[in-house]
This record gives sequence, C-alpha cells and structure tokens, in this order.
Amino acid sequence: MQQAGAPNRLSRGSILGFLMIFGLFRKRNHNRSIVDRQYATLTSVAREPVFYLDFDVPDTVMGRFEMLSLVLILYFRRTRASETSGQEIAQEIVDAFFQDIDYSIRELGIGDTSVPKRMKKLAGMFYGRLESYAAALDAGDAAALAAALSRNVHPQAGDAASPMVRLAGWALDAEAALANVPESDIATGSALFPIPAVEQRP
Repeated sequence: MQQAGAPNRLSRGSILGFLMIFGLFRKRNHNRSIVDRQYATLTSVAREPVFYLDFDVPDTVMGRFEMLSLVLILYFRRTRASETSGQEIAQEIVDAFFQDIDYSIRELGIGDTSVPKRMKKLAGMFYGRLESYAAALDAGDAAALAAALSRNVHPQAGDAASPMVRLAGWALDAEAALANVPESDIATGSALFPIPAVEQRP
C-alpha cells in the first residue's frame, strides 16, 4: 500500500531531468570512441621521432609535454570554428589530456597532497602557451612563434636556447593544413596532421 503523501508517479520535472541525464550519458558514450580515436592521433603526432631528432625538442617528460601542448593547441584552434559536436569533442580531449597528466604525475611517485598544486601549475602553463602561441599564429609570425617556442621548450637556456625555427614553420604549415580538414573528419575524430620526414643521416 502506498504511504500517505508519497507521489504515485514521477513529476514532469523528474522525468525531464532523467531524460536529460540519460541523453547526456548516451551522447558521451557515443563520443567516447571518437574522442579516443582523435586523442590517440594527437598523442601519436606529438611522439613522432622527427621532432626530437631534428626539431630540437628534448626527449624528456617536459619536452613531450611541450610537444603535445603544441599539437593540442593547433587542434583546438581548428575546432573553435567547428559545429557544436566538434567543440564538444575538443573539450573531452582537454579532459583526457589533463587526466593523463594527473596519472603521469602519480606514476612518478608524487604524493597525493602535491598533485593538485602541480596540476594547477601545468594547467597554467598550458593555457599560457595557448595565449602566447595564438598571438603569433594569428599574425602568421614565424619569428615570434619560434621565440615563444624557444622560451617554453628550453626554459633554462636563456639566450643560448635553440631558435626552434623549424618547429615554428611546421606549426604554421600544420595550422594551414588543418584549416582544410573537413567538418566530417572533425566530427568523427579523424583529423590528421602533416608529419615531416626524418632527415637521412650518413
């Protein structure tokens, strides 16, 4: 027997709330494979040996962070003009990026109490790079982009830092190539980057 005062049916608001939550859950599940596919492509680009062998990016934890940050920034700049689905995928890729950073920090043995502080610092670094690279990319200024990359990729080197001219040139070329990537590729997580060839050595 139903208790006095208990509703005998779900309210309209409860039903709508349930449907919204279910819809978002289903949408996220649908996006999961797309996000995983695109994120795998982005991380694969950032790990290409050519950048560490020929483009003066140090093959270190921070060097790989810098390279992945640059690749993600180029991708985000492309998706800012995308339809809603492309922007949603980009946001989930941001989430995956920071989840990976969190996991990597913990794998290095950093204590739980220090992780939030380090995450905050790395997030600040990432968004700082997003702003500084954007100014140079918007202007098509290879010299300014190379200078910004030098400061970030080789922060301890000062005036002796590698000029990063080749990496800046690649970033500008990649942005131009991404501008021609169709929306269907963005929506399916199939966007690709141009990859420079490794120099032949004697």
